[in-house]
Amino acid sequence: MPQRSASVLLVNFAVVLALLVVMLGGWTRINDAGLGCPDWPGCYGHIVLPGSEEALAQAQELYPDQPLEASKGWLEMVHRYAASSLGLLVLLLAWLGWKRRADTSYPVKLGIALLILVCVQGAFGMWTVTLKLLPIVVTLHLLGGLAILSLLVLLRFRVLHWHRAVQQPDVSQAAPPGRRQGKGWITLATAVLFMQIALGGWTSANYAGWACTDWLQCEQGEAVSLDFAAGFTPALETGPNYQGGHMPREARAAVQMTHRAGAAVVLVLIALMIWRLGRAGWPKPALVTVTLLVVAQIGLGIANIIYAVPIPLAMAHHGGAVVLLLSLVWLSQQDLVVDKETVYACAQSC
Repeated sequence: MPQRSASVLLVNFAVVLALLVVMLGGWTRINDAGLGCPDWPGCYGHIVLPGSEEALAQAQELYPDQPLEASKGWLEMVHRYAASSLGLLVLLLAWLGWKRRADTSYPVKLGIALLILVCVQGAFGMWTVTLKLLPIVVTLHLLGGLAILSLLVLLRFRVLHWHRAVQQPDVSQAAPPGRRQGKGWITLATAVLFMQIALGGWTSANYAGWACTDWLQCEQGEAVSLDFAAGFTPALETGPNYQGGHMPREARAAVQMTHRAGAAVVLVLIALMIWRLGRAGWPKPALVTVTLLVVAQIGLGIANIIYAVPIPLAMAHHGGAVVLLLSLVWLSQQDLVVDKETVYACAQSC
C-alpha cells in the first residue's frame, strides 16, 4: 500500500511541477530572458549565477557579445532547475512503473513514453540556447512542454484508476462503467487547439504579436500586405541571434492574422463539441467550464492586440492556453458512466 500511495503522490507532484515549468517557460520567453544564460547547462560558465560584481565581470568576459543581466540569468536558471527536477520525477515514475510491469492494469508504457519525451525536451532546451532562439526550436520546445504536461495529467488519471481498482476490486468488477458518446469530438478539439497553440508559439517566437494593432483587421484604414510564404518558411540558418525576430513586417502580420483565424476555428469547433456533448449527457458543469475558458482566452487575445502585448496580458494569454488545453484533457476523462446504485450496493455487501 505505501508504494501505491507513493505513485499517486509522485504523479500529483509531477503534474503541479510540470505546470510550473510551462508557466516559467512562458515567463522567461515573455521577459526576453531566453538567452539570459548564453551557454548550457551552466550560466556564463557557472552552475549558479555568481553574485559578486567581480565574479559577474569575469563571467561577462567569457561572453562579451551577450550583455549579462543578472535578473534574466536567474529567470533562465530557475526555469532550468525546475525542468531538471521534473525530469528526475518522471524518471522515478518510469522506474516505479517498470517495477510493476507484471501488472497489466498499470500504465507502464505511458511512464516510459514520458521519460523519452522528457529527454527529447531537454535536448530542445539546450538547442533553444545554443541556436540562439531559432524560432522553430523555440516553438517545438513549447509544444514539448505542453505534451509532457498533458501526458502527466493522463498518467495521473490512469494511476488513480489503477489505485482505486486495487483498493476496491469487488466494486470495480461489480460495476463496469459505460462510456458516453462524443469523445471523438474532444480528441478533435484537442488536436486543433494544440495546432492553434503551435501557431501562438510561432507568433511569439517570431515577435509577431506587435505586427498588427487593430483587433479586427491588421491595421485600421490601411491595407497591409501579408507575406504568408515568408511567415511560414522556417529559418534554419544557425549562428544569428533570433531575439527580437528577423521576419519583415509583412511576414509577421501574416503569422498574426493566421493565428487569429485559427482562434475562430477553435471557437467554432469547441462550440460544436459542447453542443454534441451536451446532447450526449456529459456533465454540464464541465461543459460550462470549457465554454468560459475559451471565451476568456479569445478575450485575452483581443486585449493583447489592443494594448500591444503588455507582459501581464501576454502571460495571462499563455496561461489561458495551457488551462484550456488541460480542461480538454480533463474533459476527455469524464466519459465513464458508473451506475452509482450498483457501486453503493456492492460497497455494502461485496
